[in-house]
Amino acid sequence: MAEKNCHWRIQEYCRYQHLNPVNDPVWHAPIGVFASGVGGLSVLRALRAELPAEAFVYLADSGHAPYGERDDTHVIARARTLTRYLLERHRIKALVVACNTATAAAIHLLRQEFAHLPIVGIEPALKPAVALTRTGTVGVMATWGTLSSAKFRGLQASLASQARFVLQRCDGLADAIERSDATKIEALCSNYTGAMGQFGSMPGAMDVLVLGCTHYPFASDVLQRLVGEDVRLLEGGAPVARQTRRRLAEHGLLHPELALADSGTPLLRAYTTGIPAGLQDALARWLDIRLAVNTPELAAGQGAC
Repeated sequence: MAEKNCHWRIQEYCRYQHLNPVNDPVWHAPIGVFASGVGGLSVLRALRAELPAEAFVYLADSGHAPYGERDDTHVIARARTLTRYLLERHRIKALVVACNTATAAAIHLLRQEFAHLPIVGIEPALKPAVALTRTGTVGVMATWGTLSSAKFRGLQASLASQARFVLQRCDGLADAIERSDATKIEALCSNYTGAMGQFGSMPGAMDVLVLGCTHYPFASDVLQRLVGEDVRLLEGGAPVARQTRRRLAEHGLLHPELALADSGTPLLRAYTTGIPAGLQDALARWLDIRLAVNTPELAAGQGAC
């Protein structure tokens, strides 16, 4: 039965993309990854580690960032536009929404609208945090868009009996990371962690800090210094990568090669609706990748700012 379902899913994908499954092996198609900016690179890093034989197309919507301080209407419109672009221009076989805010606002609609496409989102790592905490208190740093979403509130409510959550809205932090403003990153991280209360292994203190925005792992050195070495920082990239592997396997889309070609690097293409140099610098700094970045050709009125 599983094999029959897998075959049906491949046929559905090929029909949507106008492919011949014999002449165009679908597992060769890339995985699309989009985020509000450079923050999604923390998820891309985990995806490339988990799926080294896969090709990826990364799309940073930096020209419309930050999502976390925009309303749902804006985020949903951007998510639809970027998904259509990745499908139509790059024939992606799966989509990873590498942004907590976009996942909370739009993933249910994307799954309805693009039902043939395996879509994986990201959410703050509250469940792993509950499993790890020994003090029973977990800190959560996230954007307004994530913390105010029904999806997050439901997740928090489902775990309320297992831990106490200290929530911190971090206005401006994702934008500071996007712009590599080290002075502002330091100041905002200091202000926000200071406002949250006591960190550490003492009873009632926060011994786990959830980084509820994909940008925040790129400030982890600053955050770790501020909260202390006893506090565990959690991000969501690795669980997303494992879930992506599972979804690809379920749909018969997992690349059959277990190792990379002799080049040592899988195919990666990168696009941004912002300034290409910004994403190029971020790729080099955080992923040690030197790659030309292009601007996507989106529909009129939907492209770069």
